[in-house]
Amino acid sequence: MTMSPEITPEERTALDKALLDALNPLASALRSRVTGLPEHRMWDADPVEVTLSVLATWKVLDARVKHLTATAAGTAGAYGASYEQLGAAWGITRQGARKKWPDAVGARPATPPATLELFGGKAELTQSHTSGTWTWQARSADGTQGPTTPTPPHPTKEEAAAYAGAFLREHASQD
Repeated sequence: MTMSPEITPEERTALDKALLDALNPLASALRSRVTGLPEHRMWDADPVEVTLSVLATWKVLDARVKHLTATAAGTAGAYGASYEQLGAAWGITRQGARKKWPDAVGARPATPPATLELFGGKAELTQSHTSGTWTWQARSADGTQGPTTPTPPHPTKEEAAAYAGAFLREHASQD
């Protein structure tokens, strides 16, 4: 079971610096849009307004971190992690993880296969219910079925479609 990692004071200092370095350009851009002032003049305003704009920018960053955290939990769940494992990684109970990420663990909703018709052939793209990856099967215009050799699953439907399309093009009828 994975436990929530602790960081050293040096790592915390480096992380704080990296986050502040990343935050400053965003804070300047957001403040510029709100005030109409150029970004390089962000710090010339009333200190209360400047610090409130920084706080508002942290809110934007916090929302993105929550989204990315939920995505990571869902990805771990799609690969088979349990709520107990998610909770251990986050430093909370299994019940806390289930409450925080209610859709992270369990069967993925069934995605209907997608059909691709190109170059006189037809391919079917199918998503795995467990991993979320995509595979394809095709019959080309010249009658060849593919893929002709085993291929690894693709992370996106678009990538699977690109491989299927290349196969259909390669085996297009030459009439």
